Amino acid sequence: MNSLLMELSKKACAAFQKCGYQYELGLVRTSDRPDLCAFQCNGAFPAAKMYRKAPSVIAGEVAKILKNDSDFESVSVKGAGFINLDVTDEFLLRFLNDMVEDEHTGVPQTEKEETIFIDYGGPNAAKPLHVGHVRSAVIGESLKRIAKATGRKTIGDVHLGDWGLQMGMVMKELEDRGKLSEKMEISPEEWDTLYSQANAKKKLDPEFDKAAHEITYKFQTGDVKYLSAWKQIMDVSLKGIREMYDILGAEFDLWHGESDAAKYVPELMDALDKRNLLVDSMGAKVVDVSREDDAAPVPPVIIKKMDGSDIYATTDLAAIIEREKLCKPDEIWYVVDNRQALHFKQVFRCAKMAGLVEDESKLMHLGFGTINGEDGKPLKSRDGNVLKLSDFYEGVYASVLARAAEGKDREANARKIAVAAIKFGDLINFRAKDYSFDLEKFTSYEGKTGSFILYTISRINSVFKKAGEVELHAPSEIYTDSEYNLIHILLSTGDKFLSAYEDKAPNVIAENAFEIASAFSSFYAENKALAETDENKKNAWLYLMSATKKILLKHLDALGIEAVERM
Repeated sequence: MNSLLMELSKKACAAFQKCGYQYELGLVRTSDRPDLCAFQCNGAFPAAKMYRKAPSVIAGEVAKILKNDSDFESVSVKGAGFINLDVTDEFLLRFLNDMVEDEHTGVPQTEKEETIFIDYGGPNAAKPLHVGHVRSAVIGESLKRIAKATGRKTIGDVHLGDWGLQMGMVMKELEDRGKLSEKMEISPEEWDTLYSQANAKKKLDPEFDKAAHEITYKFQTGDVKYLSAWKQIMDVSLKGIREMYDILGAEFDLWHGESDAAKYVPELMDALDKRNLLVDSMGAKVVDVSREDDAAPVPPVIIKKMDGSDIYATTDLAAIIEREKLCKPDEIWYVVDNRQALHFKQVFRCAKMAGLVEDESKLMHLGFGTINGEDGKPLKSRDGNVLKLSDFYEGVYASVLARAAEGKDREANARKIAVAAIKFGDLINFRAKDYSFDLEKFTSYEGKTGSFILYTISRINSVFKKAGEVELHAPSEIYTDSEYNLIHILLSTGDKFLSAYEDKAPNVIAENAFEIASAFSSFYAENKALAETDENKKNAWLYLMSATKKILLKHLDALGIEAVERM
């Protein structure tokens, strides 16, 4: 099924072609002046340059053709050559019904088969998740769902940070505590402090730092003692990571990490050797990825450190080999914060130079900003340390539970609403920007919040519970302005999903969900469906409520948010 703008563009493009102009000139967009018309086509202006005619003349010719199309309520030429368009109510209602009946709810499907591999989550497996891990999981999950909604095959990988110095540091700390053994027991309380204490020692004690590096090299090269310890640490780490990602609804297809990619490091080294790319630099192995046209210096990418151990760049490059072998993706998206932009520039260039990919553009870094407190500074716990993700979530949940409706599903609903508050509060912002988390604002039932969207669905559920079983059919008439406005916004769904995919921007979906909920609120206040005695009106309004729920659920699914039955 085409989106609404695609369908209208098809009509306008055909009219341009019929008049002897290029087909592509007839693209239709939503009007900049909704007070004048709903849609507009500005193709007469580029056509004027191409065909050396006045744009008003070209627009007049095209408008004459479009006026013969019964789907248009009005077609007019305004100004120097703007084609203003309004469609009939019959067309709008027919299109809405097609959306409701469509298995993809009006989201156009890609014409070619594509596989998108999405690297998101990326937790440091040496420590518990903290609040900074929210954005990668939430944004990555939504991007994956948006790509899938447009008909693409998606593969999501958590890509654990489980093979570097951070693991060597934790093992050294356990060794100092006399806890490193074949059968270790690490309590949750101990796990919370291991990395922070190891990191503090590393900064102050050169001997500790040296020993951590040595341990890292040993377990990376197969030392039985340290590999056994690594596996036990990973068991503890993964339990907590999985629990939190389950709560957030981050559904990874693969739970691979740097350790999985490490198997492909020898193949990476061979590829770099064959192309004579490796250079010795102070005992390390590096690749020069600079280019003559670089506006700013791009340092060499380090492949092997002085001690022979691997770093992030090594395993990121090896992971590309792994992913090419496993699924041959058309694109690989890396949902990692903006601060890693230089790292990915180095890695992507090196991958191209080594022949790991033919086209560097298939590798995309989709960066994001930071999540801050209401003061604009990074969120901290009461003791001033980085706020654990579990503590952050529990704080939001407690706030939601305090105002949740009574009933047997009270706690379960509160947990879903808490997740909706966190995810919608994040996704309503463009991913590249920083934002501040305001607990009171984000858990409110009003404004641009997940709670407001869920409340809209809850309202619709309440109406149908009171209405009982009703048999609805597609309406043939629009009765009120608020009804008309809601339908227009619902019909933008297909175009919004396409825009969100093209721009890799979940905020487009979140914003449209808010617009739908707001338009529904006005419609709901004006049109009392259950009290209406005119059966045609009653059917039309209940049908529109049902359509609104289905389309809103489509938006929520793309955002990774689960609805609740009542609030």
